[in-house]
Amino acid sequence: MFETSSESPAPVRVVSEAIKDYVERLGPIWIEGEISELNERSGGMAFMRLRDTSVDMSLSVMCYKNVLAAVQPLPANARVVIHAKASWFTKNGSLTMSAKEIRQVGVGELLARLEALKGVLAAEGLFSADRKVALPKLPRKVGLICGRNTDAEKDVVENARRRWPAVEFEIREVAVQGAAAVVEVSAALRELEELEDVDVIIITRGGGSFEDLLPFSDESLVRLAASCTTPIVSAIGHEKDSPLLDLVADYRASTPTDAAKRVVPDIEQEISDINKIRDR
Repeated sequence: MFETSSESPAPVRVVSEAIKDYVERLGPIWIEGEISELNERSGGMAFMRLRDTSVDMSLSVMCYKNVLAAVQPLPANARVVIHAKASWFTKNGSLTMSAKEIRQVGVGELLARLEALKGVLAAEGLFSADRKVALPKLPRKVGLICGRNTDAEKDVVENARRRWPAVEFEIREVAVQGAAAVVEVSAALRELEELEDVDVIIITRGGGSFEDLLPFSDESLVRLAASCTTPIVSAIGHEKDSPLLDLVADYRASTPTDAAKRVVPDIEQEISDINKIRDR
């Protein structure tokens, strides 16, 4: 390190060179994340943005095209492991990871990780029936976390209003797949949990591939849901799908329509029951 003061500051070039020297001592490392951007420019290089799967952080990555070609074709938002070394560019003060090898994380490996995580969370009691909270009979407001302009949102809202026309919603439209999903769903859940008049929260999305539904098995999101005091209804994918969020939710709905039926009563049935009581 070098000494500086307001009277004797270090020039930009000296600081940038010092950072470069420090970064280059880090050596190559293995990093896991999701590819959120990929730009194969003309020439021999490819550039990408590698995002964390749980928080809003990312790294710039570059590699030779032949390195990328070794794992092509990659699906959208592919989860990969890269072997890379940090490079500091002194001219513009930017950090980029230079990848020498890229490996796609296979479905089999992801399934094994989920099973291991499932075991850990189960051992902590997060899936226990004793933790489940009963859904309110008639919520003041229903919180709804869903994709933007999706059929799942329409199914929940329309079916709930068909059953109970006066139902009110607090809707948060978010990314429900890809690198931003965990961050946006978590932020929406925290926000709805803080609203005093939201008595139940539905988290929903339509069907998709195993990879599409992975955000709803993310450990940080599952633990956040477990910590919420507001009852949560999970309606993710189709009935055969079972993300970990289903196990920690207070109720697991098979479809968005089923979720709507569970959070509000049927006004026609209520009127019928009242009439039967009167006629006794």
